[in-house]
Amino acid sequence: MHPVAPEKSPGWLRKLGQQSRPGRVVNICFCVVLLFSTLLTWRETVVLEEAYIANQRNNLENVVREMDAQLQFNVDRLLFFRNGMQAALQTPLAIAVLRDSEKEFSRKRHLPDWHIVLDNRRTLPLNGVSDAFVEQTHFLSRDNPLLGNEFTAAMELGYLLRLSSITGHHLSRFSPRMLYVSRAGFFLSNEPVTKNITEQYYGLVTSPWFTQQSERSNPGRGVRWYTTFSDDKQHEAQQVTASVSLNAQNYWFGVLATQLSVSDMGAFLLHAVEGETEGEYQLYDSRMNLIASSEKQVVPLSPQLQAQLANAYEKDNNGSLREMTRYISWEKLRNFDGVLLRIHSLNEGLRGDFGRISIALTLLWVLFTGMLILSWVVIRQMVSNMYTLQESLQWRAWYDALTRLYNRGALFERAATASALCRQEGKPLAVLQLDLDHFKSINDHYGHQAGDRVLAHIARLIANKIREGDIAGRVGGEEFCVVLPNATLAHAREIAERIRESINSREILVSKGQTIRVSASVGVSASNEHHRYDFAHLQSVADRRLYLAKEAGRNQVRAED
Repeated sequence: MHPVAPEKSPGWLRKLGQQSRPGRVVNICFCVVLLFSTLLTWRETVVLEEAYIANQRNNLENVVREMDAQLQFNVDRLLFFRNGMQAALQTPLAIAVLRDSEKEFSRKRHLPDWHIVLDNRRTLPLNGVSDAFVEQTHFLSRDNPLLGNEFTAAMELGYLLRLSSITGHHLSRFSPRMLYVSRAGFFLSNEPVTKNITEQYYGLVTSPWFTQQSERSNPGRGVRWYTTFSDDKQHEAQQVTASVSLNAQNYWFGVLATQLSVSDMGAFLLHAVEGETEGEYQLYDSRMNLIASSEKQVVPLSPQLQAQLANAYEKDNNGSLREMTRYISWEKLRNFDGVLLRIHSLNEGLRGDFGRISIALTLLWVLFTGMLILSWVVIRQMVSNMYTLQESLQWRAWYDALTRLYNRGALFERAATASALCRQEGKPLAVLQLDLDHFKSINDHYGHQAGDRVLAHIARLIANKIREGDIAGRVGGEEFCVVLPNATLAHAREIAERIRESINSREILVSKGQTIRVSASVGVSASNEHHRYDFAHLQSVADRRLYLAKEAGRNQVRAED
């Protein structure tokens, strides 16, 4: 049985104030003032930290805007070249030198490796592979009727790339490699070809940044970003590629790409921290792969923090994270499929003005907290004593001190609640009325102390034999009552029989070397007999059957009239 204790008195604080000495009231008021002083000090620390974080985020936003501008320049140039090639596909220039180059392509297209150039000083060479190589895969094709137009458009692009390489380095901090790779077996690059043309072309058309521009992989035909990593164990980023497809008349001709050097990006981030005494920048792609950092000795993010950052990346454009003593501010780049991080540690922050002020506020906070704890210990002891006294009084109001079961008043109150609940839920309710046989003779022969021992022992036996949720109490001198929610008459009779047998089978030590065996008579009633849930009626029926059991010889259970 697990009886439920009564609710605490809601006026305990008022009573405490009435009964307390003035010195204790002064101590309570002091603690309140101390608490608010501590909260105000803590608030100042939070405001200072927010200002420090805001300053770090402003620095990050400045670097993000500058990097976005550099990336935007390269993306705009890439789209400009695509638009130019699309116009050239529709309306090629009628220049003799371009027609001559197209004828030269017709003569060389069967060769394993070839390149064609108009003027080494003004254009870039066009490199290609043979018809046989193109015919080996369905991914490549030279069957499009606009093949000649594509070839001359690529030659025009070579002139534009050579021109932009002369003028563009003044506008961009990055020195990108510009490429056009055709599905017709040729490519154009603003960097010299350093290996076999066929091998290099095969590497280009099988690169993810090229294959991801297929109509199936990129139906929107937008700019795609891809990061290339080395194959060693460090998994270091080598270059970042922005690519866009070239389409005309519902046909995919090839891919234009700009490849940014990771070393250039690292140099850009290193330049961003010049003049700053704290903080580090790290650039990640959308898959949380580290691309570049402003530090040579990079401390990568933990897998758990990378997972948090990836989840935040999907939902927001910027935010903040904390990892032990490192604070991380991050922001998405508009013109790159990735995120830039600014990382600053607690040690770096403590070396500046923020650190000195924070240490002073922390010392004050520690001082205030120490005083608060000391006061709290005193008050806790005082309130604990009051609680103990209150609970003791409440326990005595609800329980019988000798048997530790509910007293008569508490039993009737709990029984009324259980009866109403069973009636509402349509469950049966049973009542046991138990009386010890010849108990007066025990008091007469062995004394009242022996009788008290018997009553306490019987109460323990009853508590051990009933179910959790059942209600047991002492309603008279040697008379007990048990309320059994959700129990039929038959079930209640079984429980009563177990209690009776347990009482009669035990010998009770009443004095030194003297034991006795007692018996009990039990009356049982239940609501399922006449569908009545009134506890007073059920107890009256059980009490009547109890006396019938006594008249029939005692030490028995009676569940009928």
